[in-house]
Order: sequence, then structure tokens, then C-alpha cells
Amino acid sequence: MQIICNRSTLLNSVNIAQKAVPSKTTMTILECLIISAKANCIKLTANDMELAIETILDGEIKEEGSVAINAKILLEIIRKLPDSEVVITTNEKYEVTIKCEKSKFSIMGKTTDEFPGIPEIKRNNKVTLSQFALKDLIRQTVFSISDTETNKIMTGELFEISESEFKVVSLDGHRISIRKLQLKDSYEPIKVIVSGKALIEINKVLSGGTDDLVYMYFTEKHVIFEFDNTIVVSRLIEGEYYKIDQMLTNDYETKIIANKKELLNCIDRATLLVKENEKKPIIINISSVQMELRMNTSIGSMNEEIDIKKEGKDILIGFNPKFLIDALRVIDDEDVTIYLFNPKAPCFIKDKDETYIYLILPVNFNAGVN
Repeated sequence: MQIICNRSTLLNSVNIAQKAVPSKTTMTILECLIISAKANCIKLTANDMELAIETILDGEIKEEGSVAINAKILLEIIRKLPDSEVVITTNEKYEVTIKCEKSKFSIMGKTTDEFPGIPEIKRNNKVTLSQFALKDLIRQTVFSISDTETNKIMTGELFEISESEFKVVSLDGHRISIRKLQLKDSYEPIKVIVSGKALIEINKVLSGGTDDLVYMYFTEKHVIFEFDNTIVVSRLIEGEYYKIDQMLTNDYETKIIANKKELLNCIDRATLLVKENEKKPIIINISSVQMELRMNTSIGSMNEEIDIKKEGKDILIGFNPKFLIDALRVIDDEDVTIYLFNPKAPCFIKDKDETYIYLILPVNFNAGVN
């Protein structure tokens, strides 16, 4: 095999494909990227058995063939080459030569025979949306998936499509994030759980352009994302998602409207007093037309007031400040509306049309009050 391509183009393609290379595996072949040059097409492929990525590389094929190369080594070499033309050559012993200007690397590759390629999946149930919309949906929800494997369902996101409404839900046992998007077309009902890990990696490589499209295909066991010159195949998480509607309510005793930026900055300042891995609640006292926020830690204390619009009862309640920050950061509205019931019930941050809903459970703050 021999291919010639631009170094920056190659680096971009390697960066995309290597996101499906596992950090730990007992199968050394999975630590490799596959370079395949056949039928006038150069492809880079990686697969960790849960997530597979295939991306097409622009370049010239001098000799067809394929080779498996350790992804980490290949990425580091390409990163440090001059920004010029790169020639990759392999021989019958799978020795790989990488040349760029006066630089020349020789490394051992492997046969691709044992590599599990991208599964052959029929393209059914196609859903089309902009890369910007998908990237936004992921950004606005993925932070509240669980980072532990004890409950597999919580490590994924619910993708639910009903006619032209696309709803994405994530939860970790302490909070719920819900985002809704109106699609241009109407579709048959779809309800699947997509791996959060896959969505995080997809979010990194989506261009995010409003005119750039992404096509999603859903099967019984997989979801396929096609965009630009890249295909991402992710195994779906099996099981039934939680009955989210039973956790939501329109009842409230207190409703406040606050400036989002002011509230976010205030909570962010409060966390300056929290040591790493220390769990200290932010205490919120709502009365009349003001919200008082307090933080008490071993480092010191903080007290700040912000103006709000309030309906209903006064309330004293505590929250994990990180959960509030995560939600507020992805809300684009100038003002946010927060609904509260009592100090032991979750709060809801949502807009009038419920295009977003963030549910956050309160925490016991007695230990944090001086």
C-alpha cells in the first residue's frame, strides 16, 4: 500500500477515528487504526466493540492495500511532522514507512484480518437534522449522565422521536436534563437509549454548522450517525428507560425569575471556597424580592444577594452548586424561571414552552449552616 496526503488532513482524520480506540483492552488489534486504500477511497477505521468510527481521508492512492497501525503511535508521529505532504507505504511484511519532507519513520504494522470492521447495518429509520442542533442537544444534556457503570441505563441518553418532536433525556439519580427540538419532518416513533460515551465523542467531531446535516439511522441494536465524510456506529444500551413523566410536575409553592448570568456568576463565585472533592451545598434563602445565597466551608464563608421576581412562599433550600452551574451554563435565555415546592422536593428550571427542563434534587444543608 502507498498513499499520499496532506499532513493536516491526515491529522484531522486520525483525530476523528482514534476516538473509537479503547484506552484499555486485552485485544491488541483494537489499539490500532486501520488504513485501507481501495477502490479510489482511503478510509480510517477504529472499533472498541461498542463504538466504531470510519472516516474517509482525501489523498492519492499509489498502491492499494490495508494495514493496522497502533493508533497512539500514529497520532503522535503525525502531530509532530512538518505541515507538508505525507507518504505512507507498507510492504508485504506490514512494515510501515511514514515520510514527510526530511523526516522518515519506520514502524511495524499488522494485518487487518483480525480487526472487527464496522458492522453491516441496513440504513432504516433515517432522521435528518443539522449538526448544530445535534451538537447543542448533546451539550445541553450529556453532563447529567451517570459516570459509573453500576446502572447501565443511566450511562446513556434517551432519544425519543414522536412525529416532529425530538426529545433527549439524561439522568444520574440526582438530576434530570430534558431538551426538546422540533424537527423539519415527521417520523415514525423511535425510543432508544444511546451511549453517553458515544455522544461525547460524536460531539467532539461534529462541525456544528447550521447548514451541515447529520443523518441518524436506528436499528434494534445500533444507531448510526453519518456526517461529512464520517460514519459513527454505536451499540444501543438495552433495557427500558425510566418513566420520566412520573417524576415531573407542574405543582409549585414558589416561583422565581432571576437573571441567568447574575445567578450563575454568583454560584460560581461561591464554589471558590469549596475544596476539591469536598461536598458543600449552596444555601438559598428566598424571601420577598431577593434571593440570598450562602456558602460555608472550612476555608471561609460567602454571602450574596441578587434581585428576583417572586411568586408564592418564602423558602430556604440547599443544592449541590455544581448541579445548578451545569444546568445554568447550557441555558441561553437571559432570565431563568425556577419552580420550587418545599426544601425536600426537587426544583425545576424550565422555560414556558418546556423546550428545556432541568430537575435538581435538593440536599440536606444543616451541616453547612453556621
